[in-house]
Amino acid sequence: MDFLLSDEQKMIFEYGRNLAADFGRDYWVECAEHARFPEAMYKKVAADGFVGVMVPEAYGGAGLGMTEMALFNESLAEQGMPLLSLVVGATMGLSLIASFGSEEQKRRYLPPACAGETRFCFAITEPDAGTNSMRISTVAKSQPDGGFRLNGSKVYITDARESDYMVVVTRTTPFAEVKRKTDGFTLFIVDTKAAGIEMQPIPVSVKIPETQYQVFFDNVELTADQVLGEVDRGFDILFHTLNPERILVGAICAGLGRYVMGRAVEYANERVVFKGPIGAYQALQHPLARAKTEIELAGLMTYKAAWLFDRGESCGPGANMAKLAGSEACIRAVDASLQCFGGNGFTKEYGIFDLFPVARLMRTIPFNNEMIHNYIAEHVMGLPRSY
Repeated sequence: MDFLLSDEQKMIFEYGRNLAADFGRDYWVECAEHARFPEAMYKKVAADGFVGVMVPEAYGGAGLGMTEMALFNESLAEQGMPLLSLVVGATMGLSLIASFGSEEQKRRYLPPACAGETRFCFAITEPDAGTNSMRISTVAKSQPDGGFRLNGSKVYITDARESDYMVVVTRTTPFAEVKRKTDGFTLFIVDTKAAGIEMQPIPVSVKIPETQYQVFFDNVELTADQVLGEVDRGFDILFHTLNPERILVGAICAGLGRYVMGRAVEYANERVVFKGPIGAYQALQHPLARAKTEIELAGLMTYKAAWLFDRGESCGPGANMAKLAGSEACIRAVDASLQCFGGNGFTKEYGIFDLFPVARLMRTIPFNNEMIHNYIAEHVMGLPRSY
């Protein structure tokens, strides 16, 4: 594995710093406070070619890979302004269409999305199924005219109302009727403004620019050309979303960890109590040093997983370990930074505690760490299945 970044990759990693110079973290914080998507910043990102990082150049993208997408997301998080919509939309939406869509779908959906003219979201989670995606009950029933009728509901769908299209994971064959639990899945590209779709925002306590929604489908009419991939073979496509989202969460966590570490070090060097800067005291040095080490280790695992993904090799173990290591290291980094700032860390002026809920969220999304532990135990270590 080559640890050296190419000039292009270095430029991508520097992009977050350049974007922060244009907008500033205050802009991201204001959007997060009001649950308002940072439209201007997103348009700038799209204009600079970063929404379509993993989309081929023929369809308006940059034609790059997971490593570059991870670098990009990490660079934004390192400035304290992550965009989760770039995980669920640009990666889980656009890259799936680029890899599995028909030629017509690629030409119709990808260029305007890469240009920032349209946005995608991804809908899989359901109120009853939760982590057990095999048990989703949203169904797209085939019709005599070759189309489908979509019924069911999804929950915690990021920026559903703000998006133009959503990639919806459905069952075209109910769970009770399939031979294998992975059979019967079909993915559809659905217009969010279609008749029969209702959305309700879900108030959450975490201050991020994105809004969560519960989405209801009531006899939504779909045509055959909205099928992404093959009918009843959608799990083969769905499987390709699992590792990328976990890799990108690892990258975001590494970036956020470095952001709070940088803020803590700056403060510890300047803040004087008793005989000198508080950064000289080992009670602060050691937790910060340990958190820094854990963040860098998580970052290395993240890029190992991305490196494997880009080479078409098995990256499931690395992706899961990256998500686990990143999310745990990130929250410990924020906690160590808070302790360094003392009471100031809990004020809006310093903006450190605001990131604690964001860091804690990463333990739960997109796949909780308990299930990540189960995956590692079973698929990496060879222990018996526990559930």
